Amino acid sequence: MASAVPEDLRYSKDHEWVRQRDGVAVVGLTDYAQQQLGDIVFVELPKAGERLEATEAFGTVESVKAVSEVYAPVTGQIAKVNEEINDSPEDINHDPYGAGWLIEIQMDNTAQANGLLTAAEYAAYLQGETDS
Repeated sequence: MASAVPEDLRYSKDHEWVRQRDGVAVVGLTDYAQQQLGDIVFVELPKAGERLEATEAFGTVESVKAVSEVYAPVTGQIAKVNEEINDSPEDINHDPYGAGWLIEIQMDNTAQANGLLTAAEYAAYLQGETDS
């Protein structure tokens, strides 16, 4: 089953996506990540106001298969946390690029997000992962 890779987002090799908006990075798990995890049953996220460094683990996602850490794709301060995801973690499975978002980060350097993978680069990266 092919994973959706929206063109307007940037991606990390840890399978997080970033949507940039006015210096804020909205972050979530990719469609590929949620497919690999299976049915997501619990999410643990940090609190707004915490600082994150790029590549730092900021939470966990628990599925029927495994518990996985989620990593910050950019450096900055958490501006907002998707509180609804605590009550509806399955939103990550049903709508990973919409209602399934996890946190918003006020980026220290917006250029950092531009260093993430484009949709085409991420799709090629996925192809490499699934071929091996």
